[in-house]
Amino acid sequence: MPLNPSRSRAKDRSSSVLGQAEFLSLNVPLRNNRAWRRSGQSKTHQNQQNEIPGIAINSLLAIDVCLSKRLGVCIHTTSSWGSMRSAVTLLALTGHGFTWICGTLVCLTQSSTLAGQEVLINLLIALILDVLTVAGFQKLVQRKGPWYISPGFLDCVALDTYSFPAAHASRAAMVSKFLLSHLVLAVPLRVLLVLWAILVGLSHVLLGQHHLTDVVCGFTLGFLHFSLMEKVWLSSGACLLGSQLV
Repeated sequence: MPLNPSRSRAKDRSSSVLGQAEFLSLNVPLRNNRAWRRSGQSKTHQNQQNEIPGIAINSLLAIDVCLSKRLGVCIHTTSSWGSMRSAVTLLALTGHGFTWICGTLVCLTQSSTLAGQEVLINLLIALILDVLTVAGFQKLVQRKGPWYISPGFLDCVALDTYSFPAAHASRAAMVSKFLLSHLVLAVPLRVLLVLWAILVGLSHVLLGQHHLTDVVCGFTLGFLHFSLMEKVWLSSGACLLGSQLV
């Protein structure tokens, strides 16, 4: 039976319309559409899983900034603990790198025993290592403090110009661990030394110069410096040879 010309023309028109770019998706089989939906859903789920660690880290950093700003109670004399600002600043100065390096050099010139010179030379090397390592990390990360406070003259001398990691916390942890390991101290002095290290680390948080995470990472870095110095410890013979060469 011959085909109706009008029907054949309508069929041709419909096939040409379906062949256009905007209607190509209608020609894809249903099975392929389902597979495309599954792949899209799996990609979305994978992207959400990849975003979870980033969201968690950003949330922790936001909490860190918020708590650090609230703990900055000695930033100015008009702050809630402004009357304690001078005492907190003095406490922070006891953990400064310039203070410890100069003090170690003075004690080294006054020491008359070989054992004392050995301890002091290794302490001096540990202090220099601490200053350079912290300065390198700070220059690399360049994290600002919770409050904008320009570094002082001594901070610039000790290369302590950024917030992360906390240089005072690193130095206090390293020095306290060093003295506890190589000096014979009474129990009250040992407790005071540990308390001093903790307070020095927190002093710059109260002054608004460091975050809490800066202090925690500073303590960790200080213990790593101590462990490294224990492995490369210079004996008294090496110290005596070095002094003779100088």
